[in-house]
Amino acid sequence: MNNDVVYDEHFLMKAEDIKKFVVDQLNLFQEADRLEVSEIGDGNINYVYQVTDHSTDKTVVVKQADKYLRSSGRLLDLSRNRIESEILHIQNELAPEYIPEVYDYNEKLAALTMENISGYKNMRYELIDQQIFSDFSEDISEFLTKVLIPTTDLVLDRGEKKNRVKSFTNIDMCDISEDLVLTEPYDDYKKQNIITPGNEEFIEKHLYEDEELHAEVAWLRNNFMNNTQALVHGDLHTGSIFINQAGLKVIDPEFAFYGPMGYDIGNVLAHLFFPLVLDQTREVSNDDFQTWLLTSIEEIYDKVWAKFNEFYETNVHFKLYRNEQFKQSYLKAIMADTLGYTGTEIIRRVVGDSKVKELSLIAKDQKIQAERSLVKYGIYLIKNRGNITTGKELVDIFNQCKKGI
Repeated sequence: MNNDVVYDEHFLMKAEDIKKFVVDQLNLFQEADRLEVSEIGDGNINYVYQVTDHSTDKTVVVKQADKYLRSSGRLLDLSRNRIESEILHIQNELAPEYIPEVYDYNEKLAALTMENISGYKNMRYELIDQQIFSDFSEDISEFLTKVLIPTTDLVLDRGEKKNRVKSFTNIDMCDISEDLVLTEPYDDYKKQNIITPGNEEFIEKHLYEDEELHAEVAWLRNNFMNNTQALVHGDLHTGSIFINQAGLKVIDPEFAFYGPMGYDIGNVLAHLFFPLVLDQTREVSNDDFQTWLLTSIEEIYDKVWAKFNEFYETNVHFKLYRNEQFKQSYLKAIMADTLGYTGTEIIRRVVGDSKVKELSLIAKDQKIQAERSLVKYGIYLIKNRGNITTGKELVDIFNQCKKGI
């Protein structure tokens, strides 16, 4: 081990550096020689390591940000890990049962040290394996209610809210979302979209040439960029949710910023359709699994609406905001945003260059039709986001899009 390592400026730590860091800098372990360090992350913008003392089974996770994007070498702002640390602290106060504990954030190293949640598994891969989690809709709707509304002007002191908006200005990560989610699927100006062969003309017609769709996406993009409504995770998909039959943990809020609540809710919903479509195209599908997914989609929409309404009644006290007409309009706008961003997230995962594992597993002879159904559904949600009011409608429209609506 290099005992001369100085931790007062940024460098990418290797295994031996991390051992010394958690022992000498953080005092989380007694002896570095007893530690095992293994890289467990496969992301593009951070390095994630599991540190374990096998003599005591004590374990933590160290997540370090690099100055550059792994894939392209693009320069990135290191403050994203500071933002992640701060939102985890805030969310841990609001909903501790759903958030890993943070032990330390070292600003110079852009290194976040936190609880190891290895008792939970990545939800994306659990759903690929057709695992059912009966309490998911209850847990995720509870999480969304507890961490979103309390960070808005409805509840939070307005001065504190304005300071948080400044602190969570996340330029690099928001730029990525503004391009990958809300621009490139409709205007492939960087020529980075990846279209399944055979779908080129379909995508040209339905995404690149639809001016009505472009107008609606422009509103959603403008809302994403200018509506500092609540402190949102910014990338809340099944790959950021770790789960078991006892509950779930939400991780990786490096895209966190002050934005529309519907963006987080919509991301959750969108990523339940990918394992659903995958299972529907399998030679051996699981009807119980599909029923559970459809029920979960319906319940999440309905439970978020109901829980937001209940939380509002109990926790919002400012007289003007207590106006019933305002409250209903406010909540309706959240749910309309939710459906719009469900649509944009579905579409970008089909045509953009950041794919999801589920779609890559669909058999070639079924992939074109499966992707077309998803794109049609996403478009419908974007264009009709203000007219859908129940989870049942959300599911019924999906079933219609499968039939070629």
